[in-house]
Amino acid sequence: MAGSQPGGAIDVADFIDQQPVGGFQLKLLLTCAAVLFLDGFDTQAIGYVAPALAKEWGLTKSALGPVFSAGLFGLMIGALLLGPLADRIGRKRIIILSTLAFGICALVTAFVHDVNTLLAIRFLTGLGLGGAMPNAIAMTSEFNPRRRRATMVMIMFCGFSIGAALGGLLAAALIPHFGWRSVFVVGGVAPLLLVPILALRLPESVRFLALTGRADKEVARLLRAISPMAVFAPATRFVVQEPHLPGIPVLHLFRDGRTPVTLLLWVVFFMSLLDLYFLSNWLPTVLNDLGASVSASAAIGSMLQVGGVVGTFVLGSVIDRFSFRALALVYFIAVFAVGAIGQLGHSIVLVAMAIFAAGFCIVGGQIAANALAAGFYPTSVRASGVGWALGIGRVGSIIGPLVGGVLLTMKWSAASVFMAAAAAAMCAALAAFALSRLAGLSGSGKSAADAEASYQAGLRPSATAGS
Repeated sequence: MAGSQPGGAIDVADFIDQQPVGGFQLKLLLTCAAVLFLDGFDTQAIGYVAPALAKEWGLTKSALGPVFSAGLFGLMIGALLLGPLADRIGRKRIIILSTLAFGICALVTAFVHDVNTLLAIRFLTGLGLGGAMPNAIAMTSEFNPRRRRATMVMIMFCGFSIGAALGGLLAAALIPHFGWRSVFVVGGVAPLLLVPILALRLPESVRFLALTGRADKEVARLLRAISPMAVFAPATRFVVQEPHLPGIPVLHLFRDGRTPVTLLLWVVFFMSLLDLYFLSNWLPTVLNDLGASVSASAAIGSMLQVGGVVGTFVLGSVIDRFSFRALALVYFIAVFAVGAIGQLGHSIVLVAMAIFAAGFCIVGGQIAANALAAGFYPTSVRASGVGWALGIGRVGSIIGPLVGGVLLTMKWSAASVFMAAAAAAMCAALAAFALSRLAGLSGSGKSAADAEASYQAGLRPSATAGS
């Protein structure tokens, strides 16, 4: 029997690795993608409505910076707290709770009338948004074979980019007729409708269940869903051949040789998300200043996320094969794409092409980094590892909009503003290159799957884990 161990035990990871990607994994991918679709919509909505909101309330550009950053600060706290919590109580509960939270808060946003209340509600919305993302990534990673894991996580994460892109297109359609508040009505009602579907249809992570050692019947049911032809004896035990890491999950991110990769991942996430949110929050406003209408600015700015969707589909198999080496190259290309945005503001077609290219590299690169982070950490701390990388990245996402506001207030030209954004992409590229030199991830020509297998083998204790 595939993945069987002495004494009637089956290694869940080995079993999944020997199966093709089937209908069960595709349904799970679509469910998690739906969560991130709404996550992306609600995260980016504030940027798309910013010009209309500022006009209605008489706000200056600098006043919008704290509004942007309040939600991102909530995202950071949500990722830092709810990732480790999910490693203890399960991915499913946190995904449902997070979706419920950001749905309610997004709906409330439609009814606020002052900046202070908006700041508080955006922070609370961010808590839910921040908890959903690392757990959707961990869930998708843990149900898919190693050889396709990065590809599946990246395709799933397209839900975020599609949601963010459609947020711009929907904002362009709704704001002229119904005002900016209508965008948040849509962004609040949709997650609330999804919650009962998640409660009924979303499974718990099979690797998380196996690691607890207390849910063999449920693990058997999920493995049969993955491989309908599988037959298990009634007394079969299911294990995960990884170390069970007790205590505080975050501390394990710096043990057993994980420290250098963890720190470099944090640099990649910090710089990448700084750049992403710098661009996504300020592009509509800068384009509006250059002469585009509010609707046109939102539509052109959405090309950042459209490029990200295309980049994700194109880069998935490349990242599975070449790991951090490919990621470094993507961020190096981003340097030139981001810098070009400020040089091409005189042409809508050319600036849209530059924004698309920037999205291809920055958004696509960030999604690839999510997948690689999920593959690096063992099950016991996977949500913590991804959550903390995203949490540290959110510090960058908070700083990005604030820096943009300061530069624009200082009357920097569009060319100078986007050259500053290009510098952040360069830092991400250098950190990804350093990662490619560690642990044989690419220097030996290993794929991401082989690198993870070798690394986890080095950490594996002699006794069966999870027993």
